[in-house]
Amino acid sequence: MNKKILIVEDEFVVANALRLTLEQAGYTITGIASSAEEAEKMLQIQRPDLVLLDIQLDGKRSGIDLAGKLNEDDIAFIYLSANSSQKILEEAKATDPYGFLVKPFRERDLLVTLDIASYRQRSAMESRLQQEVLLQKHLADIGNEISDANQKLLKVAQAMRVFIPFDLVVSGSRPANAGQFTDSAYLRIGYDEYQYIGEKELMTIAGLSSSSLSGILKDSYELTGSTRYEGISDELTAFTPLQKVWLNCFKMSSSLMFSVVTGNGAMVDYSFYSRERNAYKQKHVAVLRLFKNCLTNVTDKMMLSGTVSPAIEHITTSMVPGMEPNLQEFKGIIGKHPLLLAALDFATQVAPYNTSVLILGESGTGKEKVAHAIHDLSTRKNGPFIEVNCGAIPATLIESELFGHEKGAFTGATEKRKGRFEQAEGGTVFLDEIGELPLEMQVKLLRVLQEREINYVGSNIPKKVDVRIVAATNRNLEKEVADGNFRLDLYYRLNVFPITLPPLRERKSDIVDLINFFAHKFCNSFHKEFNGISPSMIDAMLAYQWPGNIRELENVLERSVILNSGNSELELKQHLTGATPEQSGKAGMETLEDVKNSQRQTEKAYIISVLKKTEGRIRGNNGAAELLNLKPTTLESRMAKLGIKKEDY
Repeated sequence: MNKKILIVEDEFVVANALRLTLEQAGYTITGIASSAEEAEKMLQIQRPDLVLLDIQLDGKRSGIDLAGKLNEDDIAFIYLSANSSQKILEEAKATDPYGFLVKPFRERDLLVTLDIASYRQRSAMESRLQQEVLLQKHLADIGNEISDANQKLLKVAQAMRVFIPFDLVVSGSRPANAGQFTDSAYLRIGYDEYQYIGEKELMTIAGLSSSSLSGILKDSYELTGSTRYEGISDELTAFTPLQKVWLNCFKMSSSLMFSVVTGNGAMVDYSFYSRERNAYKQKHVAVLRLFKNCLTNVTDKMMLSGTVSPAIEHITTSMVPGMEPNLQEFKGIIGKHPLLLAALDFATQVAPYNTSVLILGESGTGKEKVAHAIHDLSTRKNGPFIEVNCGAIPATLIESELFGHEKGAFTGATEKRKGRFEQAEGGTVFLDEIGELPLEMQVKLLRVLQEREINYVGSNIPKKVDVRIVAATNRNLEKEVADGNFRLDLYYRLNVFPITLPPLRERKSDIVDLINFFAHKFCNSFHKEFNGISPSMIDAMLAYQWPGNIRELENVLERSVILNSGNSELELKQHLTGATPEQSGKAGMETLEDVKNSQRQTEKAYIISVLKKTEGRIRGNNGAAELLNLKPTTLESRMAKLGIKKEDY
């Protein structure tokens, strides 16, 4: 295919040299622009396949400013820059480019970068088209299912999650009659777990009386009757009073709103909320527009189904067919923080394809477990999973370890030996600590990624291999590229689909669950009775910053269990160097409030709302335990733990 390229470069000599080189290589140049404004005019005349984009341009706007427009129009671009500082690389990375060339560059570097960009563009397009076909079919299936409106809403939201991340999804007709509550919502509380929030649940959790909610609904009716907001916003001024309740009650920071008009003329809003600021981009709006007809059709079916609230606290559903996560594949990954769930969503999304994956994160964040999960969720799950720690193999042996060697290839090579890539045939190679790979090996790894073939040490005969590469590093590869320690072309070849795992200090709400998991694990392993964990130990661990992340926390729990008699609560048996006395006190209590109040109070409020619905009846048919899908004894234990008293319901 003859690729069309737009050159956006304000130095005529550089731009003309690029044009001559590219035309000689068989590319078609759609134009040369020296400013962002001139480039936008050219984009209206002819759409290129790819844009070569200088960062510093004539005029008031830079190449990074123009990148936003290119992303909206789904046009791939490669940056050109005379400055490869870490700051420039970080700013460039935020706009999701398909490559980065540092001036002056060789003709070969240009052509290789274009080849990588084409590969990334093709891979992204293929996987997106496959996902779009699956989602379209899934939305149609949901519409045809015999289920109530709220169950359909949950399944729609779960299917859309592949494209639209969210912590809360709300749907309701707009504008509703004054004083009428029409919203139904699902709060994401786990990887594939959701809590239904209706009118009664919202009133209980937000502490609203019937009269105060009526006032909010009336004010919202008056506002939506004259003006409507649709799109992306992080500003409270864009929202109605009812929308502000949803935002504030569940501590959301970003929103994406979209409307459809059903066959009978009713307007229905879908509101996606995230706890992360700036979570939504124009690409998310584009996805909703792409599936507007499908979403309208399934909404029509929802309106016909009626609104019967599901009578369980937690609902677990499946992903889009062909992308269903078997939660067993995420075993050992503990936590429900939105940053962790977002990373697992990405892993589930990319798993079915052969796309290379780069897992980023500090040491001890669980990169190997996520790599295993990607393999186990892929079509290669029955093939081998071969792990290579690039930092643990001597530089003189790493080529032989990866690609194998012929007999007599070097001193000590007494027989022919297969390398890790050949051992992983039909499966996955996990290259851990890829940032430690020597530069000369980076060149050879790039060839494997491009050609899908290896050469034994001591042989010139290439051998084809069928492997998927998942790489991981705790290094900042942008900085390594800027310092000349990591090849730019290899970085962009590996970085087709990056997944970033958050450090433990950024997901402290998961610490209590992790403490309990490892405490039970080691008590069982060492045949000791588990008698709980002392409050002072939990306070100290919540206040600590965990530079070693989950691995360090695991080590702390193992030591505490070893030194415990088995007849008392676990105590902290070592000094956590990152927690000062001030942190262990005030900061610890603040974190406990975040963990216990934000999560447990929501659970407490919901249980109370169900108990009110059953008039305090816990056991029996349609009792609270049955509605919550819990054993009566489990519910009573949870009520005691949460401090729920009879007068509460």
